[in-house]
Amino acid sequence: MTTAEQNPAQALEPEVPERSRWMAVSAVALGTFLLVTAEQLPIGLLTSVGSALSVSEGTAGLMVTVPSIVAAFAAPLVPMLVGAMDRRILLLLLMALMTISNLATAMAPNFAVLVGSRVLVGIAIGGFWAVASGLAVRLVAPADVPRATAVIFGGVGAANVFGVPIGTLVGDLTGWRVAFSSLSALALVTLIALLAVLPGLAASQAIRPKLLMEQLRNPGVRIGIIATVLIVFGHFAAYTFVSPALQRLSGIDERYVGPLLFGFGVAGMIGNFVAGAALSRRVHRSVLTISIALAVAMPLFLLLGRTVVGGVVLLIVWGLAYGGASVGLQTWMIKSAPKAVEAASSLWVAVFNLSIGLGALVGGVIVDTLTLQGVLWLGGACALLAALAIWTARTNDALR
Repeated sequence: MTTAEQNPAQALEPEVPERSRWMAVSAVALGTFLLVTAEQLPIGLLTSVGSALSVSEGTAGLMVTVPSIVAAFAAPLVPMLVGAMDRRILLLLLMALMTISNLATAMAPNFAVLVGSRVLVGIAIGGFWAVASGLAVRLVAPADVPRATAVIFGGVGAANVFGVPIGTLVGDLTGWRVAFSSLSALALVTLIALLAVLPGLAASQAIRPKLLMEQLRNPGVRIGIIATVLIVFGHFAAYTFVSPALQRLSGIDERYVGPLLFGFGVAGMIGNFVAGAALSRRVHRSVLTISIALAVAMPLFLLLGRTVVGGVVLLIVWGLAYGGASVGLQTWMIKSAPKAVEAASSLWVAVFNLSIGLGALVGGVIVDTLTLQGVLWLGGACALLAALAIWTARTNDALR
């Protein structure tokens, strides 16, 4: 696949060793690991932060909500505002912002300052993701793009499996301020790694509102956006309440929920790399399979998840399937818009983050006003609709 995004003048120079290319991919993966850890770490520290700053746990939850919403808007806005700035410089600046903002969180004298620091975290997350999510086409040979994309998104799974639990443990043992200080230190390490191995990445084209809107006229991009909204919205509507589902439906003791969620994260990492390998052969079939697996796994909880064994098996299947969703959908966007990867990725990151927040919000309303089972039906129905949308693109040669 030869595209404007893979022009030799914009990618790594031919004489640069392949090892250096993959070191750059690994550094970006470290960045994604940090982003997800920074976004989700407050989930495990809400009680301690709320107690220290004299706010309720519900109010402290703004530490998660605010950066997610800000990231959704920052994803398209940051590339537009920086114009033709070298993407290497942009990524370095955003990682520097992440370093400073997490240090500001750790030192916040009150909750208002803390929320302000989380706004900066959201800007860094959205801007970095918008560029990094489609960066594989700039760093490796065309045949290696799916594998490199899987490595970059491997940072997401690693954050859920290792980053957030370890950060929470550090916060429990030494205090939440130390946890965020450690996150700032990790951001600095990531900044140094990116500075050392990331090549110059001249902007292939300036991102303008017109270019973003043009992507929505691309049938492949449009279906990718629809599928992303449905899959991510449905997943988070249901997964946000997976702990009570395991306890009430499967009869699993609360003590074992944590280890099971760890298993979900490990399964997600495996699913990420399995999907990466499959996507190098068949994009459409791989993404369709992921959607169908999610459409089956969530509702099946209501039938086969009524026992401990059934609940555990379905949780692992769910983790395997959703683990491949990010790399699958991002690869879909790359294939659909090869000459405007950054613009398409910006839209994708924006709707991805919005869908996370909206899914959790709607899921909460359903659990409070209807039933816990309702979110599992909703998650399955959304995945099924996504599968139907993806199926309609079966004749798109670029996605085969």
